[in-house]
Amino acid sequence: MAEISWDEFEQVELRAGTITAVDEFPEARRPAWKLTVDFGADTGVRRASAQITDLYSAEALLGKQVLAVVNFPPKQIGPFMSECLVTGFVQDDGSVVLAVPDQPVQNGLRLA
Repeated sequence: MAEISWDEFEQVELRAGTITAVDEFPEARRPAWKLTVDFGADTGVRRASAQITDLYSAEALLGKQVLAVVNFPPKQIGPFMSECLVTGFVQDDGSVVLAVPDQPVQNGLRLA
């Protein structure tokens, strides 16, 4: 594992946001949801593609708070532009468990 400096870590903007919309993504190569995530007034609303269909239904995701990287450049995923990276833990079977706050927090709060 490569080490990074504290300054490099501080450049990563990991922020809490609430999923406000979940859409199907039939064009994706691997099953995925298109998420709309509200990160509060300063960061705003961002969209993300997330391969989390194994463990999460659209209904279960709506209103869920997540932790996402918001300062990556946008990434084209098929016909969809992903504007943030929702984080999670990839298990041995390939399913992803979302990284989430264990209590509600204000949208936009930065992971410290």
